[in-house]
Amino acid sequence: MKDGSRRITSVTEVQGMEGDVIVLQDIFTFQQTGIENSKIVGRMKPTGIRPKFIHRFEVHNIYLPPNIFGAGMSF
Repeated sequence: MKDGSRRITSVTEVQGMEGDVIVLQDIFTFQQTGIENSKIVGRMKPTGIRPKFIHRFEVHNIYLPPNIFGAGMSF
């Protein structure tokens, strides 16, 4: 970041290939909300896209709330 800190700025799913091109889809992105004590502050926000891999979690009895990927949800 511009303040010298390191952060995860996105969580991206690899969806597959289209010919020789890798197809990616952001699931969460970092949204800066301000600066405090010369440090960037913010949070990860969902993009509203439900990832294709979610069924693999459910096969292993890992269930996430459906709204975790919704546009109105943040953490």
